[in-house]
Amino acid sequence: MATEMRFEDRMSDMDALMWQIEKDPMLRSTITAISVLDRAPDHRVLMDKIERATRIIPRLRQRVVGNPFSMAPPRWEVDPNFDLAYHVRSVRSAGDGTMRDLLDLAEPVAMQGFDRARPQWEFVLVEGLEHGRAALIQKLHHAITDGVGGVKMAMMLLDLEREPSGDDDPMPHEPEAHPLSAMGRLWDGIGHVQRRQQTAARNSLHTALGGAAAFVGDPMGALDEMRHSAESVGRMLSPATHPMSPIMGHRSLSVRFNTFASSLPGLKAAAKLVDGKLNDAFVAAVLGGLARYHEAHGAPVDQLRMTMPINIRDESTEDLAGNQFAPARFAVPLDHVDPVVRMKAVKDLVAEQRAEPALALAEPLASVLTRLPTTVTTAIFGSMLKGIDFVTSNVPGAPVAVFMAGAEVTKMIAMAPLSGSGANITLLSHIDDVHIGINTDRAAVPDDETFVACLAEGFDEIQALA
Repeated sequence: MATEMRFEDRMSDMDALMWQIEKDPMLRSTITAISVLDRAPDHRVLMDKIERATRIIPRLRQRVVGNPFSMAPPRWEVDPNFDLAYHVRSVRSAGDGTMRDLLDLAEPVAMQGFDRARPQWEFVLVEGLEHGRAALIQKLHHAITDGVGGVKMAMMLLDLEREPSGDDDPMPHEPEAHPLSAMGRLWDGIGHVQRRQQTAARNSLHTALGGAAAFVGDPMGALDEMRHSAESVGRMLSPATHPMSPIMGHRSLSVRFNTFASSLPGLKAAAKLVDGKLNDAFVAAVLGGLARYHEAHGAPVDQLRMTMPINIRDESTEDLAGNQFAPARFAVPLDHVDPVVRMKAVKDLVAEQRAEPALALAEPLASVLTRLPTTVTTAIFGSMLKGIDFVTSNVPGAPVAVFMAGAEVTKMIAMAPLSGSGANITLLSHIDDVHIGINTDRAAVPDDETFVACLAEGFDEIQALA
């Protein structure tokens, strides 16, 4: 199941930011996905699939190479020392091979940093799970792509039938490595800067002319729009150094993975009660769970600070690999006891965030931030992210049954990065199920069983509306 995507030779400024701020290890942006299979896949077929994918998807064979003086975002260059055996490993599950055993195995995989001299991904095939099942742990650096792009790339490994016809195209040729010399990278970086300046000059002239015309036609309206844009940028970059939660304030480098499933049709039906969408029901369920968790600790709160990635892909960027999202940070209410009222509040809040003028300026702002010294950029993002209580992310998965090397994918679970927050709750849909991936900082949430039980009750409450 191939999907056409465009891959640039250089990181976008947004991708470069994800790469740069890892100077602070607490801001690492590693995506971990777990595909649970109904049986062990055919090893030969799986390795052939992965080998084929590395020859079609450039990022899987490319390493990140910086530019002299950091004048331009890093380049993607084919790794001349690419070794598939390094990136794909096979292990047997410990214990009884339960889901808990699988998640325990995935946690240290996710916590380990990438070797920056190699392509930024790793797969671990886990066999020996209970009931004859297996799983593939897929670890990917966020600088490669966002959740939407990651799902599209993952489709390269999947089939629509357990035993496809086998009429595959011939194996593509290996991509050739043409690493630039230091001088070549210098000139390439200079050329990139010049092209960007020319584009910026054209855009600035177009914006200035449009702004002048708007000012002449409606001077007060133009000034008001400029003020709104400036305020929106201020909100996007404003520091938030302290979490709002009185019990989830501690941070560490250790994570805890958990998961449970819910009904996709049920959540969608509940959302329709407020003319909303799946995301409104999802976030309302999470808020209900977090309210219960704080009450269980005798520390009820009226609101928490949430980050939610907003997809900014459009027709021109729909097929572009890399990150095409803007991180929205805003306070969300936990004091709405009525789940319908809570969903309506979520719907209205998210609509406000999607209308923020700063979303359209995400890439230009990233361009400015990547020009700053890495220490400064990391400090700015640390001040923005370490006061986040939790992150929610909603990623559409496969709407039909899919197979991997003869094994059916029964569950697809995404464990998105904490990036300084206390918890990340990610919804990944698969046919009629949604699998909720729960990544928590062990210091912020030391009692993860209570945390998960409260979240599950929040989802049950929303499901009951349907």
